Amino acid sequence: MTIELRTADDAIRFGRSLGRQLRAGDLVLLAGPLGAGKTTMTRGIADGMGVSGRVSSPTFVLARVHPAPGDGIALVHVDAYRLGGDLSELDDLDLDAELESSAVVVEWGEGLAEPLSEDRLVVRIERHPDDTRTVTLEPHGTWKTRSDTLL
Repeated sequence: MTIELRTADDAIRFGRSLGRQLRAGDLVLLAGPLGAGKTTMTRGIADGMGVSGRVSSPTFVLARVHPAPGDGIALVHVDAYRLGGDLSELDDLDLDAELESSAVVVEWGEGLAEPLSEDRLVVRIERHPDDTRTVTLEPHGTWKTRSDTLL
């Protein structure tokens, strides 16, 4: 599935739609170059999930947990950019334990985080010269039947 996003608001709307569908155990990998809109999309995901806390790139802290109100699920937002492919540092974050009660969104996690969950969605964001984006979804596990309801 491919989706065109013309504005940052479109990315947030898409993120909200995705966030409303996330369940504990879901893994979302956001792939794209610097400035593609990964963190902007994560803001929408957080809004769709109803979690609390300001969503910003966790580049320097690697991971932020955004708690959910009531019986909702938490969002764990990870930025694997600084890991440079070091799987041991990703293991140190203990994300597999977080997945039991949370949804995990990993920026720059492709090639690193896939073993964390069978139920994962890779979201590839391509930024064009006119500042529009093309999003391509690569569903795995339960996302093979869930991704078609994302807009």
